[in-house]
Amino acid sequence: LMVWLRRTTHYLFIVVVAVNSTLLTINAGDYIFYTDWMWTSFVVFSISQSTMLAVGAIYYMLFTGVPGTATYYATIMTIYTWVAKGVWFALGYPYDFIVVPVWIPSAMLLDLTYWATRRNKHAAILIGGSLVGLSFPLFNMVNLLLVRDPLEVAFKYPRPTLPAYMTPIEPQVGKFYNSPVALGSGAGAVLTVPIAALGAKLNTWTYRWMAA
Repeated sequence: LMVWLRRTTHYLFIVVVAVNSTLLTINAGDYIFYTDWMWTSFVVFSISQSTMLAVGAIYYMLFTGVPGTATYYATIMTIYTWVAKGVWFALGYPYDFIVVPVWIPSAMLLDLTYWATRRNKHAAILIGGSLVGLSFPLFNMVNLLLVRDPLEVAFKYPRPTLPAYMTPIEPQVGKFYNSPVALGSGAGAVLTVPIAALGAKLNTWTYRWMAA
């Protein structure tokens, strides 16, 4: 019974983190509708998503000890988010209301680092974490270039939950940050490493709990 309970708790943790990633996507990822702050929101979105990916993926990867499980974890996150996208679309929102993040390539870099360093945990944290933070904004900006014009979508479908003082008046794209990808990558590379270390530490605590 205890073995079953521990395994169930482990997989439940994976599901919870994946669901939380979906919620983060809905809250920080619909930056398209915050037209005045679109690039600023993209930086926040990049940091929140890359750190969420790192903590869950490295936890799952170190738990199994098999390179490739980080990509599997990112696939779970992607499926959950596509389900959420479908739900919003079914409620009448435009198809591009939620832009599904591109987690999988960054997770593949984490797996590749773990494999190339012969399952070295510290290399996975330092190198893999940095690669996740650096690459995530790049992949997602390419993804954004493939969707409809964000300004067109924003003004055609204003978000009803926005208070009056946050209603977009005129776009301020590029006013504060000329390169949101560079800012997101730089901040992500710094912040994702300690968050990846946290994921590794959570793994240690899980092993201790299972051995108890």
